Amino acid sequence: MDNASEAAVREQTTERLEKAMGKFGTAALASMEEQLPWFRRMPADQRSWIGLVAQAGIAAFVEWFKSAEESRPAIAGEVFGTAPRELMRSIKLKHTIDMVRVIIDVVETRLDELAAPGGEAQLREAILRYTRDVAFGAAQVYAQAAETRAAWDARLEALVVNAVLRGEVDDGMHSWAAALGWTSKPVTVIAGFTPEDEEPEVIIDQMQLAARRARVDVLAGVQGHRVIVIVGGADDPLEAARPVAAKCGPGPVVVGPPVDDLYDSTVSARAALAGLRAAAGWPDAPRPVLAGELLPERALDGDEEARRYLIEQVYDPMCAAGAPLLDTLTTYLEQGSSLEATARLLFVHPNTVRYRLRRVAELTGLAPTDGRNAFTLRIALVLGRFGTRPART
Repeated sequence: MDNASEAAVREQTTERLEKAMGKFGTAALASMEEQLPWFRRMPADQRSWIGLVAQAGIAAFVEWFKSAEESRPAIAGEVFGTAPRELMRSIKLKHTIDMVRVIIDVVETRLDELAAPGGEAQLREAILRYTRDVAFGAAQVYAQAAETRAAWDARLEALVVNAVLRGEVDDGMHSWAAALGWTSKPVTVIAGFTPEDEEPEVIIDQMQLAARRARVDVLAGVQGHRVIVIVGGADDPLEAARPVAAKCGPGPVVVGPPVDDLYDSTVSARAALAGLRAAAGWPDAPRPVLAGELLPERALDGDEEARRYLIEQVYDPMCAAGAPLLDTLTTYLEQGSSLEATARLLFVHPNTVRYRLRRVAELTGLAPTDGRNAFTLRIALVLGRFGTRPART
């Protein structure tokens, strides 16, 4: 077939396609109703929009078929431009491909009726090429939508983390978290330092990947040289922090106390950041380390919450138990943790010293016989005495 004959056949086929467009749109919807369960479950308004997309796809094919190859329109704009954004969010890429396949099948079943005599192969080839272009166009549309959504999610994630650090945990912040699908409880905040020469986006992606492997939810943010990670749904915060710590840069990684939900997350964030500042005072601290294990360093660094905790939860219970308990602990610490020396100075039996030290451990959760706990108790004693000193005149 020469070029002139081929052009004439194409023109005749185009006329047949134009006359049959309306019938094919109706047939395509009927076929989708029959073959696609997800289409049957959709609300009427969305099915109506899909009908418009189907009509646009058929009309675009006719226009594409009759146009010269170098002037053919972009498929994505012709087919998907009629769909509102709400529809693009409701229909998955797989569903879109299913829909296009049904429409093309409807056209192919009537190929002999549509093609002019001698134009069957020409029309079949055109359908195959058009289907390929539609598939690429759909993938491009959904890829752009995914990029936009990812950028928006990253912005929301940064807003949530910033709000937690500033203490602005209000309903607005919860609406941002809800938009990210956050429903996890309890919540723990982890603070560490960023890896060197890593872009913030890469760091956050690594945190997200580590969280998925640990089966917990995270919201992460990078602020200067610090990385802040909000972890949700972890039964053991310290265990959940280990994969996160592996992605942080050199230096301490501090785990704040677990709290009930995102509303209380500021408490965990303050403790984690205070621990990160004070961790330099304990170079041999484990990594990650609980913020509660850094109470003495935090208190020396000026953290009022740590000071208040040591006074109210450590010093005050010992005071309430009586002066002998405080005197025994003070003497024991000053005598280098020697039971015998303490007993001699207090004129009591060593077993009495042992009993009183056990009582201290029961009241405070800190065993004086442990070196680290002894340091914490010593700081608590100093802070408690500050509160009992006479006012200056």
